[in-house]
Amino acid sequence: MCGIAGWIARRGEGFPAHALDLMLAFVRHRGPDDAGELAAGSADGFAEVALGHRRLSVIDLEGGHQPMVLPDGTAVTFNGEIYNHRELRAELQQAGAAFTTSSDTEVLLHSYRAWGAEGLLARLNGMFAFALWDPAAGRLLLARDPFGQKPLFFLHRGGTLAFASEIKALLTLPGVEPRIDRRALAHYFDWLFVPAPRTLFARIKKLPPGTAAVWERGSLHHWAFHTPPDALPRQPLPDGDPPALLRAALEAAVARHMVADVPVGAFLSGGLDSSSVVALMARHSGRPVETFSAGFAEPAYSELPYARSVARHLGCRHHDLVFSERELIDLLPRATWHRDAPVSEPADLPLLLLSRLARESVTVVLSGEGADELMGGYPRDIAEPWVAAYQRLVPPPLHRALAGPLAAALPYGARRLKILAGALGEAGFGPRARLWLGEPEAAALRPGATAALPEPRGDTALRRMLAFEQTVWLPDNLLERGDRMTMAHALEGRMPFLDREFADLAGRLPDEWRVRGFTGKRALRLAMAPLLPAEVLRRPKVGFRLPVHRWFRGGMRHYLTDHLDGPDSRLRALFPADVVRAPLDEHLRGRRNHEKLLWALLTLEVFLRTCRPTV
Repeated sequence: MCGIAGWIARRGEGFPAHALDLMLAFVRHRGPDDAGELAAGSADGFAEVALGHRRLSVIDLEGGHQPMVLPDGTAVTFNGEIYNHRELRAELQQAGAAFTTSSDTEVLLHSYRAWGAEGLLARLNGMFAFALWDPAAGRLLLARDPFGQKPLFFLHRGGTLAFASEIKALLTLPGVEPRIDRRALAHYFDWLFVPAPRTLFARIKKLPPGTAAVWERGSLHHWAFHTPPDALPRQPLPDGDPPALLRAALEAAVARHMVADVPVGAFLSGGLDSSSVVALMARHSGRPVETFSAGFAEPAYSELPYARSVARHLGCRHHDLVFSERELIDLLPRATWHRDAPVSEPADLPLLLLSRLARESVTVVLSGEGADELMGGYPRDIAEPWVAAYQRLVPPPLHRALAGPLAAALPYGARRLKILAGALGEAGFGPRARLWLGEPEAAALRPGATAALPEPRGDTALRRMLAFEQTVWLPDNLLERGDRMTMAHALEGRMPFLDREFADLAGRLPDEWRVRGFTGKRALRLAMAPLLPAEVLRRPKVGFRLPVHRWFRGGMRHYLTDHLDGPDSRLRALFPADVVRAPLDEHLRGRRNHEKLLWALLTLEVFLRTCRPTV
């Protein structure tokens, strides 16, 4: 796990050499163990390239220095882990490749030389973002893993391409202005994050998951090398009992994800997903698994009792912490700096603190991230078949006439009925169910732009929903949060549910093995029944929620008011004062719960103050 940075340009048009030093300084927290730089040119003299690397040593601690270069000049700077690198190494050695290290980085280089870009990417099972330089062809290859577990941002200006693991490194380059992308701001107020390829910074893009890009003679060409299985026609399952097949595949994925030359632990919430990972880790560990949890003083929001119970059941060495509103206030600017974006969800902040706690004991943590998106674990996934049936039975005019007035009188969460009312006639309500703000609230905040909804893909309503979650919600929100908050403390997060082989098997499951009646992740619950307590298997999806609406009216009241309506508020450059003041007043007086809207505004204000983009 590392931080990478660099650029490629026509000879004489690149950046000064010291610029790479500054870029790497801004991603040092991602890789405190080692650093390296490479300056090279193409065989024909047309292009010059600079590759930089900050290393967190996890595999082959002595031999994994980067950028890594083969004798023919092929070089790479790589962030991530290749979980099938041993199998690929054996295949390459049979074909005559000579290795000098045991690093998975060297496997990338020899794989490219043997199979080319497309053959390499088709074989990798891992999380990765890398820049690979081919001097003979004068070509730079950028690639990001299928689910976007590792980040890769870039700036293509004229014939020059710059790239980095985090946006802040690109903002150090000469002539790069930190300016707000107004169209991306519209996406933010729909989703509370910005889907790839945009970011909130104009001209700075992020490479979408499962995508590669090649720079050659000043031009940049993109192509998708991976499509989530749920966006394709469903393939048949292998012969056998589906839960048994699933457990075997997950156990193999967990075992692969535990391979490291440093201590490995796990985040444990006490829910089905993380408990499944820890239970399987315990089967492959010669010592008690180190587990880490965060909770709150408010019992209705804290999962700490469940996490402690599971840790006792599995014989883990457990650590936990209690998170407060004071810590949210203290950590919000720092978390914003690490994200280079507004903090999308309050849960980012406990994760930042929990990562610091975990780093005191381990260098790698496994988590249950991705299980909901692959297995159908969210309430909206369970609702999708019911909504589809409802839409077939109820005429659209009647639905709109009933749902709109009713939703206005209901609590915030139930007001999603307005979204459903507007989605009739579409193939399921799909992405609209993922909107953080209702359409009227978002419309009042969009700065003259409209965010287009992604086109749902998949041959059933549930598969369309899951495909959207796997390509937008997961990489651009949850995985981005996980990467920044863990790497802020040089902690490597790994997600066994996103193992390529496991994800392929999950994508073959018929809908009824994922969602049946009012139960989600059905196959996973049955698969883990022999290993987990019954209370874990029965628990519905809870999510990691913070009591923010209470904190806004309590200890955070002054902080919230000062940021949104104080004399130094930068939101005034974007919105009329009453657009912000009205919901703030309603919430503080207890007339209406505007928690999500106020969180969106508060975190945007903190972003404007911390990252200081031009608006």
